[in-house]
Amino acid sequence: MIVTLTANPSLDSTVELATRLERGAVHRAVATSTDPGGKGVNVARVVAAAQCPAVAILPARAEDPLVAALTDRGIAHHLVPTAGPVRGNLTVTEPDGTTTKLNEPGHPLDTGQLDALTRLLAEHAGDARWVALCGSLPPGAPDDWYGHLVRTLRALPCAVAVDTSDVPLRALAAGFPGTAPDLVKPNSEELAQLTGYDAGALEAAADAGDPSLTVRAARALLERGVGSVLATLGSAGAVLVTGEGAWFARAPRITPRSTVGAGDSALAGYLLAQVAGDGPPRALQLAVAYGTAAAGLPGTALPRPDQVDRDAVVVTTLDAPNPTVWAAAPSTTAADPAAEH
Repeated sequence: MIVTLTANPSLDSTVELATRLERGAVHRAVATSTDPGGKGVNVARVVAAAQCPAVAILPARAEDPLVAALTDRGIAHHLVPTAGPVRGNLTVTEPDGTTTKLNEPGHPLDTGQLDALTRLLAEHAGDARWVALCGSLPPGAPDDWYGHLVRTLRALPCAVAVDTSDVPLRALAAGFPGTAPDLVKPNSEELAQLTGYDAGALEAAADAGDPSLTVRAARALLERGVGSVLATLGSAGAVLVTGEGAWFARAPRITPRSTVGAGDSALAGYLLAQVAGDGPPRALQLAVAYGTAAAGLPGTALPRPDQVDRDAVVVTTLDAPNPTVWAAAPSTTAADPAAEH
C-alpha cells in the first residue's frame, strides 16, 4: 500500500484557453474542469488508477466537495476534521502548454489538528510500503513539520518520500541527516534550493545531454543522509541517484497540454515501480512515462496505465565506464515530463 499525506489539499479548477493569456484582456474558455487536488491527493489518484492500494490522508470537513470527489473516484481517504473548506486553486492553460496557477493559502491548522494528522499517518503507515509527504504546508503548521513526521515514521517499516518546496523544503534539509527521507523528489528549482546550484544551469546541461551537474547536486544530498533523489528536469527529462548508481531518462517528445500534476504523476510512477519490485532504471523509466502522460492531458486530468508509454522512455546508465542506453528509442514529437507548477 502507498499512503499519501496532503496537509494543504485543494479543489483544483482548470480553465483552458484557445489563445495566449494576456493580462487585462477578456478570454473565453474552451473547456473547464474541477478535480480533487493537492500533491499527495494527486499521487493517490494515480496510484489508485493503477489498481494499487492507496490511502490519502488529509484535513477536510466530511461534507467538503473535495471529499465527495474523492469518494466518487473511489479513492480511499481518512480525514482530520477542519472548521472551514479546503482551498481553491485556479489553473489557466494555453495552447502551447504554458500553465499559470493561482493558489490560495489554505485553511489554517492548529496544534491539535496537526497532532491528529500525525497520529492518523502513523496508524496507516504501519501497513504501507511507502508514505509520501507531499506539497505545501497550511497556515499554522511549523516550517519543520515534515522533519518531525520523518522522524516519527522512522520507527515504522515503511519508506518515506518527500515532495515539497521553498520554506518547508529548506527546513527539512536543515535537519539532515536526522530528517533525511528515503527519497526526495525535487524539480530543478527545488534541487537548487537544497544545494545552491543554479536551476537554469541544471536544466540546460541536462537538455544538452549532460546531466552530470544534476548528478553532483543529487549526490550532495546523499552525502547528507538522503536515501535517493529523483530529480525532474522539465522537458530535459529526469535523473535518479541512489546508493547503487545514477541514471538519466529522456522523455518522448510530445505537445504538452498542461503541466499540472506531471511531477506528482512522476512520483506516483516511481512508487508504483518500487512496489512492483523494479530496479532503479525501470523505476525511473516508469516515473518519466507517467510524468509525460500527465503533461499530455488537459487541465488537472491524471494518467491511467493505458495512457502511459513506458517503452518510449530512454534510460541511460551514467555510472558505467561506458554509459549505455538502457531502454527503447523515443518518438519524435516536445514534452515536459516533470514540470510541477
